[in-house]
Amino acid sequence: MAIKRILLCCGTGVATSTVANKRLEAELNQRGYKGQFTISQCKAVEVPAKSGNFDICVSTLAMSYKCECPLVIATGIILNRGTKEIYDQVEKILWKSE
Repeated sequence: MAIKRILLCCGTGVATSTVANKRLEAELNQRGYKGQFTISQCKAVEVPAKSGNFDICVSTLAMSYKCECPLVIATGIILNRGTKEIYDQVEKILWKSE
């Protein structure tokens, strides 16, 4: 099985995406996907150039940039609201289509 590549973006590619990265990684590991994915962080402005090389883009902000892979808006990960739905959506896109 191929390693799933997750692009995680926020405004600057530093603070918010780091928090979201830790939470997303912990949740996916808890759901049994440890070792089956990688997460790369970037700035939202970099998404058009980078997203074609990823299986999914998870963004902590509403996106106006073009995304070349499935996009999940995940502001709730930072706010701790609606997180189950966000994680379920990520899981469905990455693993339930196989």
